[in-house]
Amino acid sequence: MPELPEVETTVRGLARYLDGAQITRVVLGRPDMRFPFPDGLGQSLTGATITGLGRRAKYGLIDTDRAQTMIFHLGMSGRWRIDPETPDKHDHLLLEAAGHRFALNDPRRFGYVDLVETNALATWPAFAAMGPEPLGDDLTVSHLRAAIKGRKQAIKLLLLDQHVVAGLGNIYVCEALHRAGIHPRKAGGRVYRPALERLVPAIKEVLEQSIRDGGSTLRDYAAPDGELGYFATRFLVYGREGEPCLTCGNGHIRRIVQGGRSTWFCNNCQS
Repeated sequence: MPELPEVETTVRGLARYLDGAQITRVVLGRPDMRFPFPDGLGQSLTGATITGLGRRAKYGLIDTDRAQTMIFHLGMSGRWRIDPETPDKHDHLLLEAAGHRFALNDPRRFGYVDLVETNALATWPAFAAMGPEPLGDDLTVSHLRAAIKGRKQAIKLLLLDQHVVAGLGNIYVCEALHRAGIHPRKAGGRVYRPALERLVPAIKEVLEQSIRDGGSTLRDYAAPDGELGYFATRFLVYGREGEPCLTCGNGHIRRIVQGGRSTWFCNNCQS
């Protein structure tokens, strides 16, 4: 699944072409993806000027001068194709703007699109209960300490809870916990301030590094221009079961399952 850095990379790639452009044509290749396309989506977007692009958690945002925002989620395998040479049966939404064609392609159709009033974004159901953005100023040691205080659930699972922090996914939680030296099974309520003072900057650093690298490019993901990110070459623990720890040099990477997802960590330097 495209995670936060992949969505950020996608939004930045689209912004190079779309920011300030007028949408001249909208084509729906089918009536739905994971959910039906909003009624009147084509009519609402055709002729609108894009006033900005952004991201909330793992959702991309395209604002227009009609005080509306198109929200897109890439699901498990979605990506935007810019000026595709040939049509693809999985191009479910096509936008034309600034002399270019932008195709939302999603073979598995777990992604979706919605259209909301821009001033109501904060109350959109998926956003209303989200925690702070991990790259924003609101993710602080104090916030995280208050959110996990007294919790018996494992810190790994708490960090994946969108109510605690918005947009963190499995890859980056594994990597951040490793950088902070925190065992993924440790109860949240037992992760005290000194560890959190390592964890908060580790979360930000691993995400920022991945964005600079263009994402992790696992499975089907690629940036809008087709370029593949290479953060996957920098993984310290993710997917490295049985290999030596690159951080301490003494331990080996183990894999366990938490909440139905694999977790990788060093059996020596994470406690």
